[in-house]
Amino acid sequence: MSYRIPTPPPSLEELVKRQQNVVTASQLRARGVPARVITEHCRRGGPWQRLLPRVYLLQSGEPTPEQRMWAALLYAAQNGREEGRREGAVITGAAALALYGFATVPRLPAVTGVDVLVPRQRRLKDAGDVRILRTERELVARSVHGLACAPVARAVADALCEWTADGDAATPVREVLREAVTRPEIHCTVRELAAELVESSLTGEPRVRAALDELLAAERDFVLEQVDRLVDEWLLPAPLAGPELRMRGGTYIGIPDLYWPERGVAVEVDSDLRCVSEGEAAWVRGGQHRMEYLGIRVVYVSGARLAADPEAVGGELCEAYRAGGTDVVELLVV
Repeated sequence: MSYRIPTPPPSLEELVKRQQNVVTASQLRARGVPARVITEHCRRGGPWQRLLPRVYLLQSGEPTPEQRMWAALLYAAQNGREEGRREGAVITGAAALALYGFATVPRLPAVTGVDVLVPRQRRLKDAGDVRILRTERELVARSVHGLACAPVARAVADALCEWTADGDAATPVREVLREAVTRPEIHCTVRELAAELVESSLTGEPRVRAALDELLAAERDFVLEQVDRLVDEWLLPAPLAGPELRMRGGTYIGIPDLYWPERGVAVEVDSDLRCVSEGEAAWVRGGQHRMEYLGIRVVYVSGARLAADPEAVGGELCEAYRAGGTDVVELLVV
């Protein structure tokens, strides 16, 4: 049996250094600083100052932008325990995007308010420049300059919620979304971003929906280019790109991404990236089911699988083309 020796809490000096001179009342008391000393040090002209309820800056003068972020996070994370901790709260919205270094949002010194995300059951009020946002989902945090921040997709969604609520027509929606998915160091995928925008009911905003549609289309186009390259490498005939399939009587069937009419084989690439709402997803699935029902062999290709094992995807396309569809109904190709 193995035993873990408890790690002693950091000293006041270590804590002050880690949190850039910002501490909570519970952290001070846990290290032997009585309440009267805190009160005396925070009097006018004293060496300390109160930034937020139960949150103190152990220096005089104006706090830096980073110290304001620490104060907001520590205020929201206080949980009544003797040892104040940062669990249970993450910075989100424009403040988090500024910490991530987004070029399309104001730099950190220009951020006047700080949105902090906490569990829904927390009983906490807005204070100063801190706005409390609540969520029923489990909090996920990323450390950015030592501060707990929401993942990029969530931070973008929360920032857009605030901007669209304010009716700011100058908000660079398209630029913010594009930056979120094109900077490799922040690891945000188009799927993650789309899921958060749907969860936040932002896809009903025309500017947000238009920008998201552009990203989804660009992602699918990139994967389709890779599939076209595989078709050439495996010496397959060039398929039709995005044809509309109908019955002889004109009944609509579907629009596959690629189609070999001579073999009755269709290829669907990341079809979920076409869909934002459940209604759109049902429409796409309906077309796929109709194609399969009419005998067309449908090959489903995902960008993730294509990136991980292109040889396997190429072999699957070859096998599908060789086997062809089964009892394919004669269709009109528009």
